[in-house]
Parts: sequence; structure tokens; C-alpha cells
Amino acid sequence: MNEKNTIVALDVGTTKVCTIIGVKYPEGVEIIGVGSHPSYGLKKGSVVNIDKTVKSIRQSLEEAKLMAGLPTLESATIGIAGSHIYSFNSVGVVSIKGNEVSSADVERVIDAAKAIVIPSDREILHVLPQEFKVDNTRGIKDPVGMCGVRLEVHVHIVTAQTSLMQNMIRCVEQAGVRPKDIILQPIASSRAALSSEEKDLGVALIDIGGGTTDIAIWKEGSLIHSQIIPVGGNHFTNDLAVALKIPHNEAERIKINHGSVLPGKIANSSHITVQGLAGMKPREVAVNHIAEILSSRAEELFDLVRDELNDKGLNDEINGGYVLTGGGALIEGLVEFGEFLLERPVKIGYPVPFGGMTTVMQNPKFSTVLGLVLEDQARNPDFVEEKNFKDNKKVKEGDLIARFARSLKSVLKEIF
Repeated sequence: MNEKNTIVALDVGTTKVCTIIGVKYPEGVEIIGVGSHPSYGLKKGSVVNIDKTVKSIRQSLEEAKLMAGLPTLESATIGIAGSHIYSFNSVGVVSIKGNEVSSADVERVIDAAKAIVIPSDREILHVLPQEFKVDNTRGIKDPVGMCGVRLEVHVHIVTAQTSLMQNMIRCVEQAGVRPKDIILQPIASSRAALSSEEKDLGVALIDIGGGTTDIAIWKEGSLIHSQIIPVGGNHFTNDLAVALKIPHNEAERIKINHGSVLPGKIANSSHITVQGLAGMKPREVAVNHIAEILSSRAEELFDLVRDELNDKGLNDEINGGYVLTGGGALIEGLVEFGEFLLERPVKIGYPVPFGGMTTVMQNPKFSTVLGLVLEDQARNPDFVEEKNFKDNKKVKEGDLIARFARSLKSVLKEIF
């Protein structure tokens, strides 16, 4: 298998590390390997323990390699988030050399837009063009070939704290792979969970991860705002653990199996048995009390989202409503609760299926890592023809089943 046709996506999150291996074919990408392992060593998206993070990444990579039947992996596209991410919009203007806009002019105007002063401890991660303006003509996506004397660009710039980004890169390298690209996680999630029509109309993606919630606002097909909020699914779990005085694992189980943010829709007589801390007896807890605890945290989260959009004057841009994705989006009642607080349509964003995706992977918690695969494909679309392409593509069914059986147990153990 040609390394240039192999895509490796690595989502290093606060609660899990997920790896997907895909192969590019002329007709698209085929997923051949998946690995998922609990994440240890991160807090709110940032590395706080390198050794534990490296071990988690390595375990995830090994599971994906086992399923894919690959001995080694050279490089991977990495997703990054965390409260250290800071984004803003900028404008660049240059004069057009000659009467026609060239690709060199586009490069110059983008360079002018990112020629800004940023703190010495930060570096630019992305410079994403929103629109170009040639003389008085606005809304241009590709100005090359157009005539004019003045070229202007509006861009969205994403910056990251250098030390924290380097810590993530070091962990990935120590796990045995080379970082190929580093992509902001809400950009990847948007690629997987949003349609082009939604991005054109105006939509807010709310990716609720374990340690953070990532916001990406799209309008006319461009990213106009992004923000990382340091509140995620783990905060819902911690609230249950503290309020009910139960272990974190038990709180997570209750959140997944019995959690809701709509206490008014739960019968007052409904109770469940919860396991207490070591040495304490199990006891009965009202399910509507659990919902009251979770609804308080959900209200805080949506208030933060609404305040962020109001501060930036973007509330009126959300014509297509809100799309919730990420593992935290699956808490029962979150869509209805969000519609009430945000006063806009809200839905769950599921990854758009493509080659090799299983029903297990069509889950919001895999939006980021699947989006990283699609982002890699979009940035490196060329397929490198192999000598025995047809033979390489047609994997024998018996070999595939045997390979899948060897890794199914370990992969499903971590996914569930």
C-alpha cells in the first residue's frame, strides 16, 4: 500500500483518543482501521501529563494498525482544541499588479491579512479566507483571473499557545508517528457533520467534547467565528459525582443510561439504584433529581454559547440554527432544552457516512476524527496510482474477517 494514499487521523481528546486509518481511491476514501482508547493525561484539551498521553495515543494507534493490518504508520493528521486557542478576523489589502488578479496577488493579500502583531508565546495555526473583494465587488471566493486595481481579503485567523501545541506534537512523536497537519477540531467536526447548504445559510456548530465545547460559526460557506469554551461532558459527570457522592465511573454510567436535562418530563416516582463510594451501601436516587443536576449545567453551557454570540454580534447570522455534535450532545433532552434557551432550531449533527463507516461510527462522538479524515483528503486529493492497484484494493473477504476478529474485542471494549 502506497503511504501517500494512506490517511491517518488522530483525535486526542480529554476523554478518549481515537485513530482512524483510511485509504484513498479514485472514487473516495475507504476506512480500514479504527482504534479508540481512554485518554489519560489531558485536561480541558491540553496536555498535563506527557507519559500518560503518549501511552493513550500509542494504544489507540496500535488498535487501528491491528485492524488495518499495517505494520507501521508514518504520519497523522492531528486535531487540536483547548482553552488556549484564540481566533479573530482580519483584513488585508494590496494593489493588483497588472489588470488581472494572479495567484501571486492572492498570496500577497493573505500575507498582508496575517501581518499582525500577536503575543510571542502564540503562533498562527490557520488563516482561512472568508471572502475577497476586487475593487467594489464583494463576496468573491476565488478572485484569480478577475480584473481590477485593488484586492481585499477578509480572513479568520486561528492561533494557539506555542508551548501547549508543542506538548501535543511531542506526545504524538513519542507515540511513533509524525504530525502531518494540525487542524482545529471544530473545523474538522464541521467537515463531517455540516452540509454545504447549512454553511451557506448560517449555522453554529456546537461540539460538546469531554473537557471543552468547541463553537464554529459558518456563514456563506466560510468560517466567521470560532471559540473554545472550557465546559464539556466531563463537567456534567463531575456534577453528578459531587451532588450524589458517587464515584466518577458510576456518575458517567448514570449520565449515559439515565441522564436527562428535562426534569419536568420525568415521573416523580421514578428511582434508580446508585453505587456509593467505597464502603458505602447502594441507595435509591430519584431520576428527576439527576435531571435537575444535569439541567443546571446545560443551562450554564447554553448561556455561555448565547453570550459569546451576542458579544460578537452574530446572533442574527444563525439562520440555519444550531447543530450539536460530540459525545456530550447525546444527553437526553439537550436538543429541546437548547431550542428553548437559544430560541433557534437545534438538532444533533451525525457524521455523514462514507466508505467503510460502520453504524457504530455514525455517532456524534466520532465527528472530529472522521472530519480529520475528510480534511486530509480535501488538502491532499491526489491519488497515487500503484502497479497492482486492483489487486491491492480487492482485499480477500476471509483475510478481512480474520483481521477484524483479531481487533474487534479490544476496539469495542474502548468504544463502549
